[in-house]
Amino acid sequence: MRRKSWHVDNDDRVQSGLLAKPVVYRLRRAALLDKLGPGLITGAADDDPSGIATYSQAGAQFGANMLWMMFFLYPLMCTMQMISARIGRVSGHGLAANMRRIFPSWVVTSLVALLFIANTINIGADLAAMGAAAELVLGWGRHLFTLLFAVASLTVQVLVPYHRYVLYLKWLTLVLFAYVGVVFTIEIDWSETALRMVTPQLALTRETAIMVVAVFGTTISPYLLFWQASEEVEDDEADPTTDPLIDHPEQALVQLSRIRWDTYIGMAFANLVAFFIILTTALTLHAAGVTEIETSADAAEALRPIAGDLAFALFGLGIIGTGLLAVPILAGSAAYAVCESRGWPIGLEHKPREAVGFYTVIGLATLIGLAVDYSDLDPIRALFWSAVLNGVVSVPLMAAMMIVVSRKDEMGQFVASFRLRVMGWFATACMAAAAITMFILS
Repeated sequence: MRRKSWHVDNDDRVQSGLLAKPVVYRLRRAALLDKLGPGLITGAADDDPSGIATYSQAGAQFGANMLWMMFFLYPLMCTMQMISARIGRVSGHGLAANMRRIFPSWVVTSLVALLFIANTINIGADLAAMGAAAELVLGWGRHLFTLLFAVASLTVQVLVPYHRYVLYLKWLTLVLFAYVGVVFTIEIDWSETALRMVTPQLALTRETAIMVVAVFGTTISPYLLFWQASEEVEDDEADPTTDPLIDHPEQALVQLSRIRWDTYIGMAFANLVAFFIILTTALTLHAAGVTEIETSADAAEALRPIAGDLAFALFGLGIIGTGLLAVPILAGSAAYAVCESRGWPIGLEHKPREAVGFYTVIGLATLIGLAVDYSDLDPIRALFWSAVLNGVVSVPLMAAMMIVVSRKDEMGQFVASFRLRVMGWFATACMAAAAITMFILS
């Protein structure tokens, strides 16, 4: 049976054609939550320990003057995550595999190396912060708990398919809504807060530039971009009713619509929590004259208005819960990138003997990251500087993604729309401008 030609306009609407496989064209609202996946998980992982530390420092140091960034970043982070997911779903391959077909091997190797370094440092900072959070609650055992969290994370990644245990870990991220609750327990001058959101009082200083790069880097992180593309591929391979869109364009209407809603909702969750972390620390720590967060205890104080003496426990639960969710994603995204760039077998659904290189990279990234726990840098500061590093590493990766998603020989008829390309390059330019400004002012 001959298939008619297909055309997809810039709004991803299939205009005509003969179906090659049965497909349901509309996502029912009642089934929407069942359709959420990589985008929602990515959004939850976005508020990892590094994010909590960075947003807390932003609120403590600059008060409400950094709230504008969450409104500014929401469409940019949605754009970049949708582009990432689109590349994975259309091609049936992750970011590194697509880049390998376009760029010279040294370019891909350099990008993957930057990602591995950034992820390894981020893993170490997350694990160290989780150990410090446990010590904050129990009064002992920072290094021991850091090691236990690393071993537990590795064990679960190797022995349990990620899709099983992530369902439980996502619920732990709900503790972050405690930051939302705080703002309803203290007196707030909402008019002044709104004014600072619209007209922030910020001087162009080195400290301001570093903070902007850190917020950019923890919101649009390289590992999240690699992760969402790879998880689209894994979801596609696990579902016998779906295929890469480049081979079966008749599935585009449903899949691209799902990706949009999945990303919008996942990133909205991430940004909402980030907004309230900044606001909470601005109204508590900054208002009390605490402008530098040096330890986990300093950061936990922001929750005291709602949790009282349980503030440390609530903060510790948030750090540990988001860390357990984020560390596998950090290690996994590094493994996806390294193995895709080398053509090795990949996938968290594979048994270790089926993807030796993949699980070896996961183990190395986690174990090397443990060294951060034995450095002189406090875990909270380590988390902050890992966000700064992510803000710098994101720039060349985002540029490479934009080139991939704009090429017809890679994406076929599913090249990004003009609007998506404009937004993607604008996001890349903003990240680059922030990083360059930081270096100039240093």
